[in-house]
Amino acid sequence: MPSPNDWTGLSDSEITAENAHKSLDSIKDDLWVAAACADRILDDAAVQRVLLDIGLERTTAALRRSQAIVVAAEDETDSASAAPESSSRRDALVAHFNEIPPDARLCAIRAVILDRLDFLNTFVEICKAAPAAADDADNGPDAWDDDDPWAESAQTDAREAAEPPVALSMFLTDPLLRSACLLASRQWFSGLGIMFERHAVDLWPYRAAILDSIPEHVHPLSYRDFLPALDPSTNLEKRTASNPWRTEPDWSETPDVRAALAASDLTSAISPSTREPLPDSRDEPLSADELAEWYKNRIRRIISSTGMIDVALAVVQHAAPQGVPGLDEMGEELSLLARLVYDAPQGDEEVDDDWTLDRWYSMEPLAVVRAYLAHSTPDTLAKDIWRLVMPYLFVLESRAERAGKPDPTLRTRILYEYILSSPLETAAVIFEASKPILPTPQRIIQNNEDMARLALACLYGSNSLDEWTTMNQIFECLPAWDINRDDDEEDAADTTIVSLGAYVTPSTTRPRCTASDLLIFFQPLPLTSLSRALDILDVHLESGEILSRWSVPAPLRWFLQSNSDVPEQRSWANRMARRAGGAEDRLNSADDWEWLLEDMLKLTGKGDSGLRGAFGLLTQDEVLRIFLGGLLSTGNFNIARSLIRSPKNKLSLSSEAIEDICLACSRELYDNASSGNYTTGEMKLAYECLDVPPPSDRLAREKEFIEATSRLSSFNIMSGHGIAISPLEIRLTKDRLSLVSRVLSSNNDAYKHTEVILDLVHKLGLRNNIVAEVKTLAMLADTALQAEDFLRAYETSERMVETVLALRSSYADMETPEIQEASEVCWVACFQLGRQPEFDDVDKKLSLLGRALELCPPDKLHDVLVAWRRLENEDIEAREERLLHRRDGKPRPSKPNAYSTTSLRARLQDFHMPSPPLLNTPDAAALASRTFRSVAANFPFRGRSQGSQAEKERSSSGSRRRGEAAVDELSTQATRVFSKGIGWLIGADDE
Repeated sequence: MPSPNDWTGLSDSEITAENAHKSLDSIKDDLWVAAACADRILDDAAVQRVLLDIGLERTTAALRRSQAIVVAAEDETDSASAAPESSSRRDALVAHFNEIPPDARLCAIRAVILDRLDFLNTFVEICKAAPAAADDADNGPDAWDDDDPWAESAQTDAREAAEPPVALSMFLTDPLLRSACLLASRQWFSGLGIMFERHAVDLWPYRAAILDSIPEHVHPLSYRDFLPALDPSTNLEKRTASNPWRTEPDWSETPDVRAALAASDLTSAISPSTREPLPDSRDEPLSADELAEWYKNRIRRIISSTGMIDVALAVVQHAAPQGVPGLDEMGEELSLLARLVYDAPQGDEEVDDDWTLDRWYSMEPLAVVRAYLAHSTPDTLAKDIWRLVMPYLFVLESRAERAGKPDPTLRTRILYEYILSSPLETAAVIFEASKPILPTPQRIIQNNEDMARLALACLYGSNSLDEWTTMNQIFECLPAWDINRDDDEEDAADTTIVSLGAYVTPSTTRPRCTASDLLIFFQPLPLTSLSRALDILDVHLESGEILSRWSVPAPLRWFLQSNSDVPEQRSWANRMARRAGGAEDRLNSADDWEWLLEDMLKLTGKGDSGLRGAFGLLTQDEVLRIFLGGLLSTGNFNIARSLIRSPKNKLSLSSEAIEDICLACSRELYDNASSGNYTTGEMKLAYECLDVPPPSDRLAREKEFIEATSRLSSFNIMSGHGIAISPLEIRLTKDRLSLVSRVLSSNNDAYKHTEVILDLVHKLGLRNNIVAEVKTLAMLADTALQAEDFLRAYETSERMVETVLALRSSYADMETPEIQEASEVCWVACFQLGRQPEFDDVDKKLSLLGRALELCPPDKLHDVLVAWRRLENEDIEAREERLLHRRDGKPRPSKPNAYSTTSLRARLQDFHMPSPPLLNTPDAAALASRTFRSVAANFPFRGRSQGSQAEKERSSSGSRRRGEAAVDELSTQATRVFSKGIGWLIGADDE
């Protein structure tokens, strides 16, 4: 006979319907058997049902006994009628349960078993229901077509393959809400529907929590039966229909029994399933406003967590038929946002998934329009505007009207702002779709005057330099008005354009005039001014194309700014003439340059409309000059010569003008040259440029100056910065002879090449300047003197004297400045060399002093005469000594020396003047001044009055030695005469 141990020894997996009956039927203890059945929770539904049936059967006797006690108590109550009926029943049950505790436990177990039977039946129904995937296939937006022959078999296979997301054992023991939330999260909506149908009373308060468990990405059509709806009769939320397994509760589940069990001293070991409400439960239906708020929160959560605008829109579309109020505006917003996310063209990059309602609400209308058209192509832009932008703008207009603030210009204003801020290519597509030849309803811009204003603002507000084809495309789309304007209207229109030029000119308050600013300017213009502005635009577009063709493009607004600015037009014409020549493989023939000339002349003229071109303020002669200067600056001298000598005579300039331009261009090339060598670089171009016009004296002088510059550069003259002197420095040197002085001071042998140095002076622009030639010869003589090349210094001095004498003979008036300056330089140079103590040729020195006497001014005669007489006396003494030697029979000195022990050198040792080395200094005046000061410090000269006194003493005594005693008195006069040096000779101001 089976015993309880046989039952407890069985594991859950070993229990079957057969051994359950075999093990439990023979046991007589109902409480033990019922508890054993309630204690076992299996995953096998059939075996679990057997156990629950056995347990339920074993509780029947206890239920009947308890019911009999209640009946008896009710009968006593009816006879006595002293206490309320419910109270007497509860008291009787409490007394019975306290007297017979097993009956209390059996009643409690019965309630639990009945609950589990209901759960078991629900679980069995859930298992028969289709899984979420099959439900979605049936109800979702991608449901199978009705005619699909494979649809039924696919759903059947899905049902057979589906398994419940929760095991039976968990389903029977877990709270009902947890199982419902689990089914919702796993999208077992058919099973969730069964739970709501069979357990509506228990699940209704927690409907919000269950719906929140459904993933946000799930399409609402899949769970539309669970979404709340509004009951129009009550204006409250509709309750879910209920169909419980048992319409009437079992006696063990009545409130009296539960109260008696709770009040009894013996608490059941197995209590019924709890149904205490959770904190977020709500049994009352939601109001209309609360229902709308729930839907809005659900929609926001869907968008923020998934970004699936279509799913959120489907929620709104479901709620509208259910009578939920306050979702119309959100539906509009979601519909417009869905167009942006799903219908608008997308770029190649990753799709922006950060679209939320908050972001959408924060966007300005213009930003929304730009987002709609961000990836539109020129081929799709017009169509995208009609299907995306226009509906959005119409919604904005309707919403403004509903708000009581109608704005008829809202749609066009936003559209115009988009056009003004768009690239020209985008604007051109819109203008193309707005041509006046199209029917008005098909035009994006439907007002002709607005179209003209927008085009003018877009074009003049653009900075583009290379979209002339696009600009012309826009212009060709504009309307044309046949307006007969009188002179006053034309003047008013031209005045408007002048004002527009000032308007677009940058200022401190507005560095750049935008297209939107220009639209404000064009907005009040009448039709006549707009028509005139379009005519001017046509001329400006043609001019812009010409400038762009020659690599000097200008933004369209430049033509407005330069309309009355002659210097600006001249500057751009120069840029055109010069930069065009820099374009590679373009201007390599005379025909190309003729084409450029034709375009430049075209820009100076007036078109059929009488409007001036870009260079309209310049004369043709000025443009021709600018053109020729630009041509010459490129070094295309052969082309320049061919154009000048062409029989077509396109360069109709006078020979003087051509010569002036060539000289100016040559000097510009000269000034920009980095090297003075005229066989290379820009200096070569400067030299060759002078061969373009016919020869002339001015051109020859300029060529000689370039040759002189090249020769000066070959001497490696340094500037004050320690680098080679530049051509520009040479040109800017006011005293050209100082350059010769630098040559002589920096090159030891330069003084030997007299003709070369004189030729250099001539080419420096001093060809017919006798004074400059005399000064140059003086510098050569002085340099030879410093090098102790006395013979060459004497020869140079003789040439200098001949030059001065020839000059003096050519003038009748000896007081002319040229003669005085040349004579001054000549006699000082002769006087210097004639007084040189180391020059031992007395005859030549006497000759030089004689020339100094001849050329010096009257107030200097005494000083020169004293020197000449001293030298003559010394010569007489030297001769006497030589004669004395011959008389005494002494041998004659091997070399005559005027400065023996009895000569001037012996008597005046302080008079010895060593020849200083040639100083390497860039300043010839400073060199000469320094040299002569050192010499003058040793000359024993005296003043005129002192010299006269010395002669009296010499005459009265006839003594040479007393004349020698007065030598020191001449030092002051010598210092004054010789301190000027070569610097005084060449015109320096040193004193």
